[in-house]
Amino acid sequence: MQTRRILLASGAAAITGGAGLFNGVGLSGTALAAKPHHASRHGGKAASPAEAPAVAADATPAMTPIGPVDTVARWACITDFDSGQVLLEKAADDHMAPSSLTKMMTAYVVFGMLNAGRIKLDQMLPVSEKAWRMQGSKMFVPLGESILVQDLIQGMLIQSGNDACIVLAEGISGSEEQFVAVMNDTAAKLGMSNSHFMNTTGWPAEGHYMSARDVCTIATHLIRDFPQYYHFFSETSFAFNKINQGNRNVLVDKGLADGLKTGHTDAGGFGLCASSKRDGRRVVMAINGMASTNIRAHEGERLLGWAFANFELAVIARKGQVLEQAPVWMGQDATVPVVASRDVTFLLPHGWQSRVHISVDYLSPVAAPVTAGQSLGQLTITLPGSQTALVPPAAVVGVAAPAATAPQPTVITVPVEAGSSVSKLGFGGRIAARLGMKRHS
Repeated sequence: MQTRRILLASGAAAITGGAGLFNGVGLSGTALAAKPHHASRHGGKAASPAEAPAVAADATPAMTPIGPVDTVARWACITDFDSGQVLLEKAADDHMAPSSLTKMMTAYVVFGMLNAGRIKLDQMLPVSEKAWRMQGSKMFVPLGESILVQDLIQGMLIQSGNDACIVLAEGISGSEEQFVAVMNDTAAKLGMSNSHFMNTTGWPAEGHYMSARDVCTIATHLIRDFPQYYHFFSETSFAFNKINQGNRNVLVDKGLADGLKTGHTDAGGFGLCASSKRDGRRVVMAINGMASTNIRAHEGERLLGWAFANFELAVIARKGQVLEQAPVWMGQDATVPVVASRDVTFLLPHGWQSRVHISVDYLSPVAAPVTAGQSLGQLTITLPGSQTALVPPAAVVGVAAPAATAPQPTVITVPVEAGSSVSKLGFGGRIAARLGMKRHS
């Protein structure tokens, strides 16, 4: 046997217009592959009102696969929802004061309790004096009365009510402290290694922090794990206790995003987490550390538009898609289809298609008998070196050592397998082969 390499594509023919390489089949979604967290530049030290400097303009650009992008955000992270690929990051693993972005973590725990049947949307929870006295943004819960869980969720997410968070926490766990312990345990299970919570609201506290990447992580899990409750983030207003308040997320109000949350503290500045779906692609964005609500809204709109405008979905192959007909030696059939073992998709910057090279390698001929699903070789995709940031880490099998002059290419391999079974020739067939039958070629 000898190795046979078939060059499937080299250039724009590979992924023209976002269609599949072979038959134009589109993408339905891939598993999240979160980017590994790195140590904070602050040495794990959390931002706090006592220690953090006042938020100031940061001229450092964000890093992206297509080069630096200027942003006034002090912390930023933008990810592709389906693949988890990072499109933009700036101090994305640094600890920051998350303010009311904390309430996304609170909501995740509440939604988990609803999903488990431990609480119900039509259940009433009592208002304690602690909740009633809580300062900051409020839904204005009345002391001594009981409130519907659904109203409390709307008060927490639309009106950003700190009082609503405490009523939910006390009603579910008995105290805010016990609920916060669940938040920290859940965050650890989700891989949010640069987050630690001291309360349910984001009220400034020593040791209370998140990273921009972790904000994207919890947002992604909220959308994926609890789609039945995601609509709460997109409601534009909510009235309670004869007080109507609008959603503070301007991108939701303008129809540019379908969730999630805003926040503000002196230490963290003005922050925003938003998600939007356009043309079958969903993007998740977290930015923080801006100087005003207007700057937050403008920068959020600009960066979200940038993420959709500069990247496109490339479907290389679909699971089970026939890539090649491999010759079979001593089989009842002359060939067996070589198929992709899984979906192969990448998010690429516009105009980079011509720089992608794709080939399939397998031993030829394949000796009978062959069983469906039998490993035959591999599909090899070579991406430009600076494209590495867009590749889900689990897919990368070989990255050349960095060169002093230019980034080296990234090579991704995907197993290919037999698409059907081929039986071995019977005794008569083997005799015929010995009398003159040649190997298939």
